[in-house]
Amino acid sequence: MLVTAILLGVILAIALFGLMVGTLQLSVHDVFAALSGEATKMTRTVVVEWRLPRVLAAIIFGAGLGVSGAIFQSLTRNPLGSPDIIGFTSGSYTGALIVIIVSKSTSFVGIAAGALIGGITTAILIYILAFRKGTQGFRLIIVGIAISTILNSLNSVLLLKSKAEVAFTAAAWGVGSLNGISWAQALPGMLTVVLLLMCAAVMSRPLREMELGEDAAKSHGIRMERSQLALILVAVVLTAAPTAVMGPVSFVALAAPQIALRFTKSAQSLAPVAAMGAFLLLGADIVAQRIITGMILPVGVVTLSLGGIYLVWVLFRQARSAS
Repeated sequence: MLVTAILLGVILAIALFGLMVGTLQLSVHDVFAALSGEATKMTRTVVVEWRLPRVLAAIIFGAGLGVSGAIFQSLTRNPLGSPDIIGFTSGSYTGALIVIIVSKSTSFVGIAAGALIGGITTAILIYILAFRKGTQGFRLIIVGIAISTILNSLNSVLLLKSKAEVAFTAAAWGVGSLNGISWAQALPGMLTVVLLLMCAAVMSRPLREMELGEDAAKSHGIRMERSQLALILVAVVLTAAPTAVMGPVSFVALAAPQIALRFTKSAQSLAPVAAMGAFLLLGADIVAQRIITGMILPVGVVTLSLGGIYLVWVLFRQARSAS
C-alpha cells in the first residue's frame, strides 16, 4: 500500500506538471482555476480541452497496459509473457492497417474498431493454437511469438503495397502517440479500461491461486480453463482498447509488473502494477513532449527505446540465473 500511495502522489505531481507546461506556460493557480471553471476561456480551453484528456489518457491507459501485462505474466509464469511479446499488440496493428489500407478510411472510429477486432481475433487464434489439454504458459508464449512474427511480416507487406500517403498514415498510427488526442477520442477507451480494471480486481484472487499451481488452484475451487479464458479476455481488451486509441505502445505492459514486483516484493495486488503502468506511460509522454525543443515526439518512440534496454536486461538476468 505504501508503494502504491507514493506512486499515486508522484503521478499527481507529474499530471499537474503536464497541465502546466507547453507553449502556454501556466501556474498551479491557473490550472486549478481552469479546472474549477474560473479561468479565462483560452486558459480553460488549453487545460481542459487540450491537456487534460492527454494526461488522463496516459494515466488510465498506462494502468490498463500494466495490469494486462501482469495478468499475462502470471498466467505464463514468465516475465516475457506480455502483450508486446505474445503478439496481441501486433494483431491490433494488423486490424488497424486493414481498415486504413483496404477501406482507405482514416476515421478514428474505423481505425479504433479495426484495432480492437484485430487484437481480440489474434487472442482467440493464439488461445486455440496453444490449447492442448489445457493452456500452458510456455506454449502460449511460443505460439504468440510465432503469430506475432507472421503478423509483423503481413504488416510490412500491407505497408509496402499501399500508396505513399496511406502508408504514411498507417505508419504514423503504428508508432503509438497521444498527440492531439481529444475527449471524443479518449473517453470511450478510458471508460472501457476503467471497467476492465474493475473486472481484473474482482478476478485477482483466481489469478493468485493459479500462480500456486494447477492442483492447488483446483483444490481451492478454481475452475482453471474458465478462469484462464476470462482473464485472457480481460487482459486482451485492456491492451486492445488503449491500442485502438493511441496505437501500439511498447514496454509498459512488459516492464510495469516486474518493476512493481521489485518495489513491493509481493505479487498479491494489482494496484501497484496499475500505478506503475500509469507512472511509466505518463512519464514517457512528458519526456516525449519535452526532450527535443520545438518538437513533440510520439510517446511510442520513448517507450520503445526504454523497452529495448529493459528487454536486454531481462534476457541478461535470465541467462545468468540459468547458468
